[in-house]
Amino acid sequence: MSPRTIDISCDMGEGFGPWQLGSTSDEQLMKLISSANIATGFHAGDPNLMDLSIRRALDNEVQIGAHPGFRDLQGFGRRKIEASAEEMVNDIIYQIGALREFARLHGAPLQHVKPHGALYMALAANDVASALFVGIMRRAAPDTFIYCMGASETYKSALRAGHPVIREFYADREYDTTGKIVFTRKPDDYKPQKAAERVIRACLEGKVRPVDGTDIEIAFESICVHSDTPGSVELLIAIREALIANNIGIAPPSVAVARGAA
Repeated sequence: MSPRTIDISCDMGEGFGPWQLGSTSDEQLMKLISSANIATGFHAGDPNLMDLSIRRALDNEVQIGAHPGFRDLQGFGRRKIEASAEEMVNDIIYQIGALREFARLHGAPLQHVKPHGALYMALAANDVASALFVGIMRRAAPDTFIYCMGASETYKSALRAGHPVIREFYADREYDTTGKIVFTRKPDDYKPQKAAERVIRACLEGKVRPVDGTDIEIAFESICVHSDTPGSVELLIAIREALIANNIGIAPPSVAVARGAA
């Protein structure tokens, strides 16, 4: 059964001082999504950019999420860093606190937390770190959604703890046969029409073609497009048009959906 509505998220505020990631404007992207993953200072972002990103989200009725990463500005948080479970989770909580205070300043709730890049993948593979992360979220932000892959220890830990969790489908990443994302980006793979067709097939049939095998089943509540993917604006426009053409609405996830994901 295809979803009646689906969330679309995108990573936002991934600059630092005068430096801006790529050539795409967050102002353009913010008009095309329902949830924003806002960088919280370690892999990208700074206080001024966090504040601006929240104001842009509110102007466009977009929900706010924290996007914490490894402390790795030079590597954009995509380099693997050896860290203990406690280090990873403490870094996440520190960054959540920063963005949550800016959101509170503007009278806005923090809808979700989505770890970034290498930190996202490290948690996905580490049951101890994932359990610690979810346990801390139960105490520090019990009603704040966790965004993650369905094929991850993070998702399993959230289900066991009864924490609201949202599974993602990546429109601009490839999958392997286990349902995990792989980083084999090729510019031709993400032409707008092709990406839109891939998303619609995932929504309507619950299937995606991995890089190393035949179709696999995929379940999700949110679609993600990265702001640094070449042509991200065009990708999002094509995806939105395809969703609407197939009678699938675009909206942030509900509490019922987050607690019922399985």
